[in-house]
Amino acid sequence: MTFDRDIFWSALTSAEFLHGAWLSLALAVVSMALATVLGFAVALLRTASRPVPRAIGGAYVWFFRAIPTLLVLLIIWNAGPQLFPALREHWFTPFLAALFGFAIVEAAYMAEILRAALESVDEGQHLAARAIGLAPHQVMLKVVLPQAIKVALPPTGNELIALLKYTSLASVISLRELLTTAQVGVSVTFRYAEYYSAALVYYLVIVSALMAAQALIERRYRWVSRAAATRVAPEAVVAR
Repeated sequence: MTFDRDIFWSALTSAEFLHGAWLSLALAVVSMALATVLGFAVALLRTASRPVPRAIGGAYVWFFRAIPTLLVLLIIWNAGPQLFPALREHWFTPFLAALFGFAIVEAAYMAEILRAALESVDEGQHLAARAIGLAPHQVMLKVVLPQAIKVALPPTGNELIALLKYTSLASVISLRELLTTAQVGVSVTFRYAEYYSAALVYYLVIVSALMAAQALIERRYRWVSRAAATRVAPEAVVAR
């Protein structure tokens, strides 16, 4: 049996594959957005001066890093409606279950990334900002976060790309994302190479686009110190 390019092209351009790819991308992006917000709150708990908030933040990170994401999805989708009758309604879709599951698990990892980024800002800058009269929230928004974002961007981009691939786990709760779409095609036609190759192309395109967007955002937050600029300037004059 040879590789059938017609089957491959038909799968690649089908509405089912396009919808599956869009579903995977939307699930990854929205889950990462929610995980970043929740992870930032947990990171603040982890960096608090009081022991109780630090313990709460540490417990969250420990718990959701210790259990498999697949198990979290199964608990939310299968055990959730058993414990909470409201989840038996039609609004509780596989997409929402996967979104919630990925977000709370990924928040544990984002909390550690953001904690490390926040702690990378020198304490002297906090003190200097308070000395010129900035309120604590202004210190965070105007001094700490702009520098912490620069540190957190590369690992956050890596987490988003990894999360995009983890969306295939949602197939266990009946979400027809990209890889599940390929598996459905394979189960009907037994054309493994063509359908899996189509899924591979979609993953390559989406990840490449995410990597390009990450590079653009990282350049946006890149800066050169004034001392470095003065060292570069004479060399530029000589080059001319």
